[in-house]
Amino acid sequence: MATKIRLQRHGRKGYAYYPIVVADSRAPRDGKFIERIGSYNPNTNPATISLDFDRALYWVEVGAQPTDTVRSILSKEGVLLMKHLRGGVKKGAFNEEEAQRRFDAWKSARDKEASAFQAKQDAKAAEDAKARFEAEAEKNRLKGEAVAKKKAEKLAAEEAAAKAALEAETAETEEAAAE
Repeated sequence: MATKIRLQRHGRKGYAYYPIVVADSRAPRDGKFIERIGSYNPNTNPATISLDFDRALYWVEVGAQPTDTVRSILSKEGVLLMKHLRGGVKKGAFNEEEAQRRFDAWKSARDKEASAFQAKQDAKAAEDAKARFEAEAEKNRLKGEAVAKKKAEKLAAEEAAAKAALEAETAETEEAAAE
């Protein structure tokens, strides 16, 4: 039986997530499968991948063929590297401890790179938030100045009207006193 490691599509339209399954190559995409070995959610940033490393390694070693997308996922998680290193151990190129040491070194370098990328993304998000805050503060300051100017103009107009009314009243009283 030819087996494939592939993605099944789940979720709603426009918001899919994918279980990673081992299935007979003749089975439908979302149909019967042999074993579920993980999941892939591209909707998060960065994409969330959960994988049963040992079972994925087992299936790759016994000949299950991953699809292109799953091959990429397995490569990012180190399953294909571990298969390669185990092949070297079987051929006698190096021992099991050396293979594990190489894998651990690769894994730590990958984790360091991922954490650096995440830190860069967080710094960029914080910088963007600060810039938005400063732009909003400037906008509010300008709006406040415009409102203060408008209130001052209105107050000046009211004072001028009151002064004109007072002058008119004074002129009337003077006319009445002169008559």
